[in-house]
Amino acid sequence: MVLSYYVFFASDGRVEHPAGGYKKIFETCKELAEPIEAQVTGQVPQWLTGSLLRVGPGMFEVGDQAFHHLFDGQALIHKFDLKNGKVTYYRKFVRTDAYVRAMTENRVVITEFGTTAYPDPCKNIFSRFFTYFQGIEVTDNCLVNIYPIGEDFYACTETNYITKINPETLETLTKVDLCNYLSVNGVTAHPHIEKDGTVYNIGNCFGKNMTLAYNVVKIPPIQKDKSDPIEKSRVVVQFPSSEHFKPSYVHSFGITENYFVFVETPVKINLLKFLSAWAIRGTNYMDCFESNETMGTWFHLASKNPGEYKDYKFRTSAFNLFHHINCYEDQDFIVVDLCTWKGFDFVYNYLYLANLRNNWEEVKKSAIMAPQPEVRRYVLPLTVDKKAKGKNLVSLTYTTAIAVLRSDGTIWLEPEVLFSGPRQAFEFPQINYNRFNGKDYMYAYGLGLNHFIPDRICKLNVKTKEIWVWQEPDSYPSEPLFVQTPGRLEEDDGVLLSIVVSPGAAQRPGYLLILNARDLTEIARAEVEVTFPVTFHAPQNMQETA
Repeated sequence: MVLSYYVFFASDGRVEHPAGGYKKIFETCKELAEPIEAQVTGQVPQWLTGSLLRVGPGMFEVGDQAFHHLFDGQALIHKFDLKNGKVTYYRKFVRTDAYVRAMTENRVVITEFGTTAYPDPCKNIFSRFFTYFQGIEVTDNCLVNIYPIGEDFYACTETNYITKINPETLETLTKVDLCNYLSVNGVTAHPHIEKDGTVYNIGNCFGKNMTLAYNVVKIPPIQKDKSDPIEKSRVVVQFPSSEHFKPSYVHSFGITENYFVFVETPVKINLLKFLSAWAIRGTNYMDCFESNETMGTWFHLASKNPGEYKDYKFRTSAFNLFHHINCYEDQDFIVVDLCTWKGFDFVYNYLYLANLRNNWEEVKKSAIMAPQPEVRRYVLPLTVDKKAKGKNLVSLTYTTAIAVLRSDGTIWLEPEVLFSGPRQAFEFPQINYNRFNGKDYMYAYGLGLNHFIPDRICKLNVKTKEIWVWQEPDSYPSEPLFVQTPGRLEEDDGVLLSIVVSPGAAQRPGYLLILNARDLTEIARAEVEVTFPVTFHAPQNMQETA
């Protein structure tokens, strides 16, 4: 039975998964030797032609060593090809250094996000000591996203390494170290892609005398001389850090037609701990995170052309942030829509595989302790009357978000809540990106997390707060990707694509789901005789390739 329904508020959380079918999406799978044909139910739109790429962890243990965290498994690329109403599926592991060396030595060789790599036990004690002293390599395990640069596609994580892949064969081509071209120590897995192909991203920068900042970088579009755009990349503008030795964790950022929006959260990387512990004893990335319980959250602005930091002091209460939904300018304000998690406790602390693979009652207990999700709208005034202390500076009539100038010169922000449900997250947000990124918009699409378990696809009207939901018992979808119907102008005239795992299915437990983006009714599904592990993200400009 498929549940496709419309409600004013999202489901109240009574959906249960006692059978634990969600555990299947955290299991290792094998890559395929060749594409397999899917059995199509319904009718795939004839105009929907091309390839859907997705990436995520596909291997959760090496030899007798298990990976511990959701963001540790080795990168696996999935590909659905759609042509003339027919669909095929293919997948292949990315041949990163982390993967190749793990396969060669049959153990974890490079430290991942939450799993420490230890020296080869076959080495003698002196060799092991010097291995510790020399430090641990930064991982190139590119399991989070795929995005285009020029004519090429790169898989990425959040370090300084990105990996070029062939989108047709899924072959691994080249490993690129962005540190060779840019003053960054890593960049996010959520760049913004302009219509001309320009790529913007943001990353931490550790400068001279241990100075710390966040650099917005620009990679130009395809070059007339066919040279590599990465070679011509540059820093556009720099945001200051609120703490000298502790940069905030950054997973995404916002962009409008004229501004960059950076949200600095209280989840911090202890840089001194990172450098000392990393070099001398075995540790991992998760060991170096801590929370600043008194900082709250800071919003930063910078203009795009020219790149110039705007020294406004926007502050609000503490929250975690991973995904921006959209930002746009309206009159003399910037509207910022976010998927937040209340408080300063790091959400990733609850995403260890031991928690996610637990029995349903234990999964719920853990989620109750975690920060609670909420979709929020903040409004940042671009002009501040210093005489208006204590008054709401926001004059937009369609939002209840406020901004109040305080006596210390800070501007305190309070949000409008667009969606909130107990332990029900609207996450992995997508919009009609090609037409409405950085512009006033109406619809957002997301993956519904029920106590961290992905079990629904949602559509949110950000103006009316209406919600549409697709859900099927014992089925676990991935981030929905919006594809516009060619020639149509309505914002939600298109389809949503999502990879779904249905562990209880006897023959074909995995499928590509195609939904009508207007009401989330099913158009078609393409079923295959394999299951899929969890996937994270896909190219945001999919409309150009599918």
